[in-house]
Amino acid sequence: MKAAVGDRIVIASSVIDRPAREGKIVEVRHPDGTPPFLVEWSESGRRALIFPGPEAHVVHPDDDLPADTEHIDLAARMDAVTGPDPARPGHVATWHVDVHLFEDGADTQAHAVLLSSASQQLDAEGHAHRRPGDFHVPEIGDEIAAGRALRQLADRLLGAAAEDLAAVEGHPVLIDE
Repeated sequence: MKAAVGDRIVIASSVIDRPAREGKIVEVRHPDGTPPFLVEWSESGRRALIFPGPEAHVVHPDDDLPADTEHIDLAARMDAVTGPDPARPGHVATWHVDVHLFEDGADTQAHAVLLSSASQQLDAEGHAHRRPGDFHVPEIGDEIAAGRALRQLADRLLGAAAEDLAAVEGHPVLIDE
């Protein structure tokens, strides 16, 4: 893992019901960009020297497209009233979903993290449990836990879309299947 000052680091929680941590890398101690990194955590503003493990990933600024949320909200409102403006270029975005898997005995935990091009982050958890007497096939536990985490992530994403639509339209919105 290599990083530079200004990159973001996202660390998935190995404990269920805990969100991923995200911070900005403010100092890299080695010239080749390898750990440790001094990170300023988004949720607290505190700084810590970290040696990231396998549950961490680095997001470089050039991985994200710049987001102008006021422009997007205004554009969406204008499109709703007057129709799309053919002179305005289409929307382009890149989103990343990382799924981190942790097996502990008969239990497998999955932590899915979605990072949008607007630096929005959603995360979700999934769990699988192997019964006594079942064959130990880690891939099956991974598939079940990851599937449940991704299903929950999809529900959270649809909920966020409903909230955004409600804000644009000025009334509660239910997104149907």
